[in-house]
Amino acid sequence: MLAQPALAADAPAEPVRAVRIWPAPEYTRVTLESGEPLRHRLVTLKDPERLVLDLEGVEFPSVQEGFAGKLSPDDSYVANLRVGRFKPGVVRVVLDLKTEVKPQIFTLAPIGEYGHRLVLDIYPTQPFDPILALLQKSELKMAPSLGESSEAAPKPPRSAEERDKPAASRLVTIALDAGHGGEDPGARGRRGTYEKTVTMTIARKLKALIDAEPNMRALLIRDGDYFIELGARVEKARLVKADLFVSVHADAFVKPHARGSSVFALSERGATSTAAQQLAKEANLADLIGGANNRRKDRYVDMTLTDLRLTAQISDSLKLGRAVLGELSGVNSLHRGRVEQAGFAVLKAPEIPSILVETAFISNPEEEQRLNDTAYQEKIARAILRGVKAYIWKNPPLTPATLAAIR
Repeated sequence: MLAQPALAADAPAEPVRAVRIWPAPEYTRVTLESGEPLRHRLVTLKDPERLVLDLEGVEFPSVQEGFAGKLSPDDSYVANLRVGRFKPGVVRVVLDLKTEVKPQIFTLAPIGEYGHRLVLDIYPTQPFDPILALLQKSELKMAPSLGESSEAAPKPPRSAEERDKPAASRLVTIALDAGHGGEDPGARGRRGTYEKTVTMTIARKLKALIDAEPNMRALLIRDGDYFIELGARVEKARLVKADLFVSVHADAFVKPHARGSSVFALSERGATSTAAQQLAKEANLADLIGGANNRRKDRYVDMTLTDLRLTAQISDSLKLGRAVLGELSGVNSLHRGRVEQAGFAVLKAPEIPSILVETAFISNPEEEQRLNDTAYQEKIARAILRGVKAYIWKNPPLTPATLAAIR
């Protein structure tokens, strides 16, 4: 049972501004937003499994209307919910569960457009297994070399030296990270386009292209509109022993004229430009905006820039970034003509070459329109794939991966 301090009495009624429920394979998040901190108490009940959330001093209609129609039938953990007046001054929310869970409840201070938030994260007692999910969803196809695929084949070697290099002889796993999600919408275009929506669409298209390759497969770090902490994104890629990590984003600037695509890698010694430094700072705010649970921070390995493995990772990331940037130049103008570097938290997997791709400026009305165009999304996805394959051809992963050996 999780409990909060005793509820105070005779407090003025506080309206709940919004209720949002974000179902995900890993967990379900319930967020209540208000103008003032919500006094609450959470109790876990068994036989049957339920969560009881008591809210004191809130307006009953605002809670009732806020939860109405929000629960998805596909929610992995919550079967049903109901809202009622428990006693004077207390509104009770009961969540009927599909399985035994380990809830976490915490509050978030106002940030950006958000007021005070009360966050209830509903985790399964047995953590979600990304490895099992990947194996269940992927058809493990092997091919003797990348050069033997047909239409989507990698670029042929241009020299005798390249011809002598071995191609990838095992299944290559690529982690695709659709930036933002859930409580963290990312940037917003002038026509109302959310970055989190665009990145998810492009990442799914890229996954389909990668999965069509005979010796490649992709893992979507998130496969829906929900929030994943930056450290958890890195950890998920490491758990499945990904060979490459590609984070998909859409850039934004205060002035609408900024345009073009960019690629970023991690830096050991500070950002390569003021713009790159600012972009990394904004990207790393995702945990604050999305609502990171500080109680779970120790679950993820803290990767520091003194880790010697990062030196090799950054070198490989720059090679990968240059290959992708070169292909993007055929689809869109380049905002930066080289791979920039900064301290992006999401790129800190020491053993995985990692890049962040800014597909276009969502703050530019023309590019926002292109980001919503299916044909352009497809072109961006194909350009990233070509860059990835060109990198793999020159830098084949020779060490057998544990997952690749599973039949």
